[in-house]
Amino acid sequence: MSKQAGPLTDLSADAACCPSLTQQRVPAEAAAVLAPAFKALGDPVRLQLMSMIASAADGEVCVCDLTPAFDLTGPTISHHLRTLREAGLVDAERRGTWVYYRARPAILHQLAALLTVEPR
Repeated sequence: MSKQAGPLTDLSADAACCPSLTQQRVPAEAAAVLAPAFKALGDPVRLQLMSMIASAADGEVCVCDLTPAFDLTGPTISHHLRTLREAGLVDAERRGTWVYYRARPAILHQLAALLTVEPR
């Protein structure tokens, strides 16, 4: 499996990829698209980074504000951020020497919809 995975793509325009996995089987195409995002979030540091990015007051956060929150080196944080970017969970924009990260809400909605459990 390639380490250079392509970015996650939306399965539909309204970002509702498929019904909850408790309602019906997840289609193979949807599983192939969403699995890398779930895998990326399976690491505690990446899950924390994703939370920090998604909850940023301005909708984006500078890497300079993310790095001090962890007892990890800059290159390690960069590796985790690259993994989130390659999984399609965040977008990044370089401004001068800093990189700013934004969550991709459509993908987060797809993941949430898949995991939503409706009362029976």
